[in-house]
Amino acid sequence: AGLGDARHRRRHHADPARRLISGWLRPLPEPATAPAARRPGFTRPFPALHNAHMILTEIDHVAIAVNDLDAAVEFYADAFGAEVAHRETVESDGVEEALVKVADSYIQLTAATREDSPIAKFLERKGEGLHHVGYRVDDCAAALAAMVEAGATPIDKEPRPGSRGTTLAFVHPKGAFGTLIELVQE
Repeated sequence: AGLGDARHRRRHHADPARRLISGWLRPLPEPATAPAARRPGFTRPFPALHNAHMILTEIDHVAIAVNDLDAAVEFYADAFGAEVAHRETVESDGVEEALVKVADSYIQLTAATREDSPIAKFLERKGEGLHHVGYRVDDCAAALAAMVEAGATPIDKEPRPGSRGTTLAFVHPKGAFGTLIELVQE
């Protein structure tokens, strides 16, 4: 091979994409002790995806924290023609909620009923807006255990009763990429 061939190789095969296309790129051997893939801020490796099975069945609800529940319900009625499918006060959590049905899911408008409730604290810190996402699951305890195994931080150590006769458990946003998650079993 002459000098022109070497220049051709350098020019056309220095780029890994071109090397791959031309067959010059060979996979590098795996290191003997490859480090486990880790998510930032987590101490456990990603679970093996081929062993995982989907435990979320659908989005149960998107919760929006509001100062005035009646005003929010009226806004959703005026803006979207939405009707409240369920309204309930959950004394143990210090919240009143109104659920607006959207297909098989809900928009959960939620307001504080006392100053020490999680919603009151959220509204004081951040103001009105998106509070959490509720994921529907078949088995709340198993879903919570799977999340903890994957490195999430539970707020509820075990599932507890929720509104509409559901069973629920919350997972802290710090262990779930910045999103407060509620696991909901109907």
